[in-house]
Amino acid sequence: MPEVNRLPSIPTKILLPIDFSPSSQAALEMAADLAQHFQAELYLVNVIPEFPTTTIPDFIPEAAFLEQAREFADIHLAKCKAALVTRGVRSTFSVEVGNDVVGNIMEVVEREHIDMVVISTHGISGWHPLVFGSIAEKVIKLAQCPLLLLHSAKPESGVKTPSDRSMEWW
Repeated sequence: MPEVNRLPSIPTKILLPIDFSPSSQAALEMAADLAQHFQAELYLVNVIPEFPTTTIPDFIPEAAFLEQAREFADIHLAKCKAALVTRGVRSTFSVEVGNDVVGNIMEVVEREHIDMVVISTHGISGWHPLVFGSIAEKVIKLAQCPLLLLHSAKPESGVKTPSDRSMEWW
């Protein structure tokens, strides 16, 4: 049976940068729905920021930190993948390490031939995003494919954690 012709605007591979925050949970829900609707593959990526070697104090064991962060990400991404399988969504994931989170995300877009990016804001205000800019904002400027930006509300002290939600991803 011949393969159905797909329109170029229908994504076949959707990227979700995920950091396991509540806003990532919302983005994962939306990305899973989109992947299910379009019968697309969902690619999850977690980027672990690497310490610059010139500013790291001698008392921080960088290798141990990176290994723990990678193990944490692998475990939680595997849980996400298992939950996606139960929904019938094909998925893969990777853990990237680097100082340029946005650069890492854009490398994945190119390397994995991503058709669409789903990304969430964290709803954070104040001096940090003002001075450094947000990751989502930078991805919006650089992405050459369709992008869905999910705006998260400002975090509150009583925000539910992912384990409090009805569908537990991690």
